[in-house]
Amino acid sequence: MKIKIVLLIGALGLCSSCAVIKPGEAGVKQTLGKFSNEVSTQGTVFYNPLVSKVIKESTQTQNIKLILTLPSKEGLSVNSEISILYRLEQNKIPSVLEHLGQGYESIITSVFRSASSDVCAQFYAKDMHSGMRAKIEEEIKKKMEVNLKKQADGIELIAVLMKRIQLPMGLANSIERKLQAEQDAMRMEFVLQQAKLEAERKVINAKGERDAQKILSEGLTQEIIKIRSIEAFNKLSESTNSKIIITDGKTPLLIE
Repeated sequence: MKIKIVLLIGALGLCSSCAVIKPGEAGVKQTLGKFSNEVSTQGTVFYNPLVSKVIKESTQTQNIKLILTLPSKEGLSVNSEISILYRLEQNKIPSVLEHLGQGYESIITSVFRSASSDVCAQFYAKDMHSGMRAKIEEEIKKKMEVNLKKQADGIELIAVLMKRIQLPMGLANSIERKLQAEQDAMRMEFVLQQAKLEAERKVINAKGERDAQKILSEGLTQEIIKIRSIEAFNKLSESTNSKIIITDGKTPLLIE
């Protein structure tokens, strides 16, 4: 009796097994080669190991890193370090596995190589090292999405990042010289602007002094000078200090 129970438990063990799905994962049961449409998450999945198995895939954001050479519009080769950020859409994992298999990353890489070559060939090498980089990345991403949709639905592209661009040595030196020339031009423009402002300031000051002298000369008539002289002598007469007054008979000069 005990032997029969042991054999029964062993038979059940052979016919039943389980897989544990962790957070950030999704499991799909494959029975006799056919994928189930049901996707399991965070828990235990029981299956018959004789005819079935559970394939687990990550639903978190994944990063494919590539180092490759990209063509440019003028026919140059630009070395670049690329990151392709993507994730699997949980409810579409069976479709991805059915059409692309578990080696879907190689498909993503192939699609990227084709899309990046087509897009980068429309831009100059210097564009990949400037503010145009974001546009190039977005164009590659859009083209990849179109090409991936033709093969399988369920791969969500998050971003294509060109993290490091190495231009050909001659072009890099040329760009550096151009940037230096632009900086020198901006510096010279600043110096000239400062000199212009200083010249304008001197003109304004000179004009002010000229106007002041003109007003003063026009306002000091002989009659006003005589009146001011009389007023000054009246004040001096109140002082107890000795004074010597020299005059030509018309305008007195005072010496203390």
